[in-house]
Amino acid sequence: MFGEVLKHFREAAGYTQQGLARKIPCDRSQVARVEAGTRVPQESFARQCDELLQTGGVLLRLWGRIDWYPEVQHPDWFERRAEMDAVAVALRAYQEQVIPGLLQTPEYAHALFSRRTTRVEVVEERVRARLSRQRRFLAVNGPLYVAVLDESCLRNVVGSPAVMRDQCAHLLRVGQHANIRVQVAPADRPEVRRPKASMALITLPEGERWLYSESLERGHFHDDPAAFARHSQTYDVLRADALSAPESAALIGDFMERYGDHEQAPAEHSDMDEEQLQPRRRRRLYRGSAHLDEEQPQPRRRRQLHRNSPRYPRRRPRP
Repeated sequence: MFGEVLKHFREAAGYTQQGLARKIPCDRSQVARVEAGTRVPQESFARQCDELLQTGGVLLRLWGRIDWYPEVQHPDWFERRAEMDAVAVALRAYQEQVIPGLLQTPEYAHALFSRRTTRVEVVEERVRARLSRQRRFLAVNGPLYVAVLDESCLRNVVGSPAVMRDQCAHLLRVGQHANIRVQVAPADRPEVRRPKASMALITLPEGERWLYSESLERGHFHDDPAAFARHSQTYDVLRADALSAPESAALIGDFMERYGDHEQAPAEHSDMDEEQLQPRRRRRLYRGSAHLDEEQPQPRRRRQLHRNSPRYPRRRPRP
């Protein structure tokens, strides 16, 4: 229903999907999927479309009345974590191997769950449940969410290069939210001290603080203040040593470009490795991150760098 109404107003205003996407800005595929009913739009998307198409606020009112995630159900072992996400005031996470659930696109989540079962109804139920957790974090004035991703999250292909390209674009979009920060711990920095496993530091409204981690088919919760303080310090050091948000956006943008190349010419780029990726790394920031442009390295300066120079600025030695 939302997609049909959006399409009506878009066509009445004389916009193509590509034209509307450029104005928002976002990928044309996002507009197409919202209109097709295969992607849940964010509140900010509905608001921007109202303004651009001069609907008088119809889309935003409709967005608020739709139950986007009816009858969702989480696995029993994960239910407690889902309940915490529904009320948390702050969430700081470190993730290895796969993109964290709160940042996944529907296509990425579908491909991930399809690895575990071939039952379509189970996969769709799990995807709906996962997306239902994202809504409050992606809303205006959502709770603080800081995610430090190990570079393996970007390298490990889930689904297809096309799925990965859209996932990288999604990371760049959500990273522009005022309450969300996405940083990357690059593989070529051995001095970065990573936690031994993926984890989350959760702060609840009454001041309760929980440490969460996972093993195979089980979630582990710890509310011991000493354990929380120890892992919180580890996380703060990790975040300080990881790439900054603008540097991370540049790296994610390069991965997005790389997956786009795979999609367009798989035979030519199928053997692309780290050596091929290196000259393009940090070439440019994602076009949608306009407010980061001033932090982008100047092309002339980059051409003057020696071949064997480090990819990222050296940190000054601490006193």
